[in-house]
Amino acid sequence: MSNATSRSRRSGIRRGEAGSGWLFTAPVILLLGVFLVVPVLMALWVSFSDWGGRGSPFSSDVNFVGLDNYRQLLAGGGLAEQDFGMSLKNNAWYVILVVPIQTAVALFLAVLVNRAVLRGRGFFRTAFYFPSVTSSVAITVLFLFLFSTSGAVNKALSWLGIHGPNWLNDPRGIIHNLLGVFGVTQGPQALTGNDMLGISWWDWLGGPSVAMSVYIIMAIFTTSGTFMLLFIAALQNLGGDVTEAAMMDGANGWQRFWRITLPQLRPTLFTVLTLGLIGCWQVFDQIYTGGRGAPGKTTLTPAYLSYKTSFVDQEWGQGAAIAFILFVIIVLFTLFQRWVLAERAVSKRRLRLYQPAISAATAAANAGGSTAGGSAPAGGDDARTKGARR
Repeated sequence: MSNATSRSRRSGIRRGEAGSGWLFTAPVILLLGVFLVVPVLMALWVSFSDWGGRGSPFSSDVNFVGLDNYRQLLAGGGLAEQDFGMSLKNNAWYVILVVPIQTAVALFLAVLVNRAVLRGRGFFRTAFYFPSVTSSVAITVLFLFLFSTSGAVNKALSWLGIHGPNWLNDPRGIIHNLLGVFGVTQGPQALTGNDMLGISWWDWLGGPSVAMSVYIIMAIFTTSGTFMLLFIAALQNLGGDVTEAAMMDGANGWQRFWRITLPQLRPTLFTVLTLGLIGCWQVFDQIYTGGRGAPGKTTLTPAYLSYKTSFVDQEWGQGAAIAFILFVIIVLFTLFQRWVLAERAVSKRRLRLYQPAISAATAAANAGGSTAGGSAPAGGDDARTKGARR
């Protein structure tokens, strides 16, 4: 058989395999196209139209308005811009506090539960993971009872002599509250006189409201267990050779974790942070079950605002525009996070710093090799001398 015939047969086999692959995946591709791609494209068209929610968005009485819906949200100067700015501010603080804290707590719990010396590890894994499988609506209702004015949290604080706040009805930012302790109740003109999306910079930097802090605590409590399982799976797949070598070199526990374990968890860390970002920017059911933006719209989020604008206010174009702006925000944060966690080559400056140590190690290895190589011929000459004497 010639080479040309053999290559032709292999090419035909590959084409057959590709055709079979497309045949098997065609149902899934069709379902994704019908139930995912088509609705997304329809929502994108709605964000550029004045559709009122009745009839088909492609009917002749629906007009193309271009970027008007986006302009009203980002530079309209009205209530729509203020509500959108307030929702972004609330959600931004939610992400800033929830994502790093839940990741750190999940990693801590995973390291703790993964230790072989811990007894009853199965029980602790189940206990830490249990809030994640509980209905978010049930967890929200539970936290509403716990953080009510006469709830268990304020009751426990009263035993310590602390008068607990009216958690779910306090719209003040926690940073503003802390500054108020030191007598700072008004920000400088540079912050109060300038705004972004209808919200002054002083309010942007005021932190989440006391009411939003309840949802932050709830999110950390309910999601840390899920990410703990991801970290446990990653820890159990790590080899112990490098860690044992570091122990032999005298590295303590923190050095082994920071320099050896954590770098090997980079893929899992990226997954956890990405899922955390997406989940935090899309928080909806807790807000819907709780205050629905109250008090004073300080618990309003873009996801809930998109629902309210569309289904309650019947402003479907603006609601779709909010959803797509939120999509762009999530993509940008994910790309930035990927860039931060990406593996990078060692810089030339760092190589120059380590060059003396590398040169010394190389010289020592060469010296050891030359000594070993030099001793072999001497031993051989001595053996040949002994053999001649015999």
